[in-house]
Amino acid sequence: MSSMNNIKQWFAFYTKSRHEKSVNRTLKNMGYDVYLPLLRERRKWSDRKKWVTYPLFKSYIFIKIEAKNSIFVLRTSGIVRIVKFGNKPSPIKEDTIKSLKLMIDGGYNPKPTDYFIKGDPVVIKDGPLKGLVGEIATIHNQERFIMKVDAIEHSFSIKISRAYLSRL
Repeated sequence: MSSMNNIKQWFAFYTKSRHEKSVNRTLKNMGYDVYLPLLRERRKWSDRKKWVTYPLFKSYIFIKIEAKNSIFVLRTSGIVRIVKFGNKPSPIKEDTIKSLKLMIDGGYNPKPTDYFIKGDPVVIKDGPLKGLVGEIATIHNQERFIMKVDAIEHSFSIKISRAYLSRL
């Protein structure tokens, strides 16, 4: 048996539509290390305004487990499958999860962005996000810092001034 199976790593799991929060609650109650990046937005209806939280990545949740224990997570109601490339579960880098947490906990409001945007690789050289690596893109005439989560073929972006960026 591979020693990689005994190391806890982050994995992406695909959930049923709109089940992310309930799966997150269930798995946390079971003692798993779970991360569901949630954004908060004020939404307006015809009769009221309300703050709403919603997942950054629809139908995805991140769980830190040993690969061999993924079978136990797959038995959880609301979980559809583990994200794989080929026939192997695809681990997510610890730094990617830390970066997601840093941005969301820091009050940034990243926007989900197409995964296929290409741009120059950059590093943030100043401010609270100093050291994060990603790429630069222009979306709707605004410059955005793009960070990719390769394991689920998604990315997110934040608006940032070029003054904070330098090429790798």
